[in-house]
Amino acid sequence: MNPHLELLHPYPFQRLRQLLAGVTPPADKAHINLSIGEPKHPTPEVVKQALIAALDGLAAYPATLGSEALRGACADWLARRYQVTVDPAREVLPVCGSREALFSFVQAVIDPRGDDKPVLISPNPFYQIYEGAALLAGAVPHYVNCVAANRFQPDWRSVSEETWRRTQIVIVCSPGNPTGAVMSLDDWRELFALSDRYGFVIASDECYSEIYFDTPPLGGLEAARLLGRGHERLVMFTSLSKRSNAPGLRSGFVAGDAAILAKFLLYRTYHGSAMSQTVQEASIAAWNDEAHVVDNRAAYAAKFAAVTARIGQVLPVSRPDAGFYLWAEVPGGDDAAFARELFAREHITVLPGSFLARDAHGVNPGAGRVRLALVAPLADCVAAAERIEQFVR
Repeated sequence: MNPHLELLHPYPFQRLRQLLAGVTPPADKAHINLSIGEPKHPTPEVVKQALIAALDGLAAYPATLGSEALRGACADWLARRYQVTVDPAREVLPVCGSREALFSFVQAVIDPRGDDKPVLISPNPFYQIYEGAALLAGAVPHYVNCVAANRFQPDWRSVSEETWRRTQIVIVCSPGNPTGAVMSLDDWRELFALSDRYGFVIASDECYSEIYFDTPPLGGLEAARLLGRGHERLVMFTSLSKRSNAPGLRSGFVAGDAAILAKFLLYRTYHGSAMSQTVQEASIAAWNDEAHVVDNRAAYAAKFAAVTARIGQVLPVSRPDAGFYLWAEVPGGDDAAFARELFAREHITVLPGSFLARDAHGVNPGAGRVRLALVAPLADCVAAAERIEQFVR
């Protein structure tokens, strides 16, 4: 077996199951799950109808490159959303969701040759796929803490010169999971300068970009345009899972550096992750429709307004820049104990923040916080907020 498999950590939800094992919650209180970031709003009819209409596509093997129509729809969406111009033939590639793409991208990009092990830099806390992809590619994950004092943005100054020289990929997540923090243009300017200096590839995870409140979050390709740059050493990742409430569709795309995507396409041809033509047609319908996305944002905004006002009375918490998570501080600082006792007394599941991070530079930046995913219906989110308020009081 691949020895790198022994390096993988238990997934956060496996740790959560272990934490809650043996706990019997009150049977008279309905379970409300705020731990998993799985959208619960209905998948739009325009997407479902397009899927049904394209069922004949199941009879054919799909092309890894995807159809010209799908790549065109993705490019058109980038133009509308970010005023970015890309070549759909060379700078866009459909993927089976951002999770699959992030993992396989790291396998394709990491070059294990040389005396020193390559480094992948990850925000901390982070989406666990970043770490697993690095380890299985033979790279060393280097965690850069994202704390409130630095607007929950990575502190690049904490990275040593020796680490930068070994770095082949830097992953950023904006809006962030779990913090909801959005990178500013100055943040991008600093990261681009580092990439120019050290030559690493930037993988920009933007799967939460369409869930925001006021200002649309800045994207990596958009930042490059505003700074007068091209797409060199930059690839962005996005998905329909959150934007269109279609996590089961497993559909997204990557866009950016054409030379990198040509190699990534070669990898994917062997990787066997081509998107079904049926899913492609549903994806075209989703990328071409914004009405359902506006409605989706409004639904999340209503939940944040109701929940934050209530929980904010007992826990230090504020509305994020974007995304659908609350990153709440807990009294006493023991996030695991808080999550276990909340489940035991109120039948509410939240995810301990320390499960989403690693000890780095003397601290675990997720410790003392819990992640609350406001994906349940509004009434359930309000009921959860009321129970949490009573629990803390």
